Amino acid sequence: MSSDTKDKSVSTKRETNWLRVLFLIQTNICGIIALFYLLKFGCMWKTFFYTILLVFLGVIGKTAGAHRLWAHRCYTASTGLKVFLMLCQTSVGNGTIYEWVRWHRLHHTFFRTELDPYNPSKGFLYSHFLGSLADLSPAQEQALKEIDLSDLENDNVVMFQKKWFYLLYALFTLLLPINAPGEYWGENMVTSFIIIGFFKYFLVLNLTWLIHSATHIWNLKSGEKYPMDSNLVFIIVKTYWLSYHYLTPWDYQIGEFGKYGNDMVSAFIRVCAALELANDLKTVDSATVRRALVKSVKEDKNITECLLEESEEVTLPSNHYLDPKKLY
Repeated sequence: MSSDTKDKSVSTKRETNWLRVLFLIQTNICGIIALFYLLKFGCMWKTFFYTILLVFLGVIGKTAGAHRLWAHRCYTASTGLKVFLMLCQTSVGNGTIYEWVRWHRLHHTFFRTELDPYNPSKGFLYSHFLGSLADLSPAQEQALKEIDLSDLENDNVVMFQKKWFYLLYALFTLLLPINAPGEYWGENMVTSFIIIGFFKYFLVLNLTWLIHSATHIWNLKSGEKYPMDSNLVFIIVKTYWLSYHYLTPWDYQIGEFGKYGNDMVSAFIRVCAALELANDLKTVDSATVRRALVKSVKEDKNITECLLEESEEVTLPSNHYLDPKKLY
């Protein structure tokens, strides 16, 4: 970290963004109202499955797109796939790819410190949404200057979305999704507005917020050796894969929700690779991990640095934002 970032005189205090607070309150209240409406009045079965499809596309846009492709560059994508993922990410209605990746790279680079905008050490609610309700502190803004974003700035798809985001948001988050049920299969427009405009929005936002808060749900905590050590054993399975993500964030197989390799996002990326829409899928095999662990112990080096050195499959660009020495 540079001397500027280490300067204790630079404030780490974050100011609440009240526009985001009002948005969050409205979104969650409307989402709960929409759930009660759905249970009481229902909707056409086509509308229900259409809503599930929109949620799936939104999650794919945020995970396979913003997270694995643009934030960590786990693989490369064709222009067509990039456009598709960009539109899916836009449908979430949670800001631009550019801004989300900026914050996410800051989160990884200064994980669990005051410079981490989603600092999980402050609890589930903070990492899930409270951290997003405040502007970055002066210290965080200064730290951002150390993070290379040139790959995003040279990506025409990302910059197109950044320039035209509000128009794309109006079209692909609100107008087209809400209008389709009434236009194509005669759904009541009030029902469509409530289910697609409120419930789907509420659901997909909370699912994608789990990218930063999932460590509190699926990750094994200190002292836990097995999933049955947790009171949540009957609901979820806890693993160390989320911790592994912070060691090898470039591995395309690490699931955002606690799984590895057999989650729907990894499967989606492999399908895209089979269709020659995705290439250069980066991963780390078990033998490489073992070699890296031995090297880390013998040479007293950072494990992430050893994984980078030992991996034969991972080839990161010279201007990749990750510096292993800044990860902790």
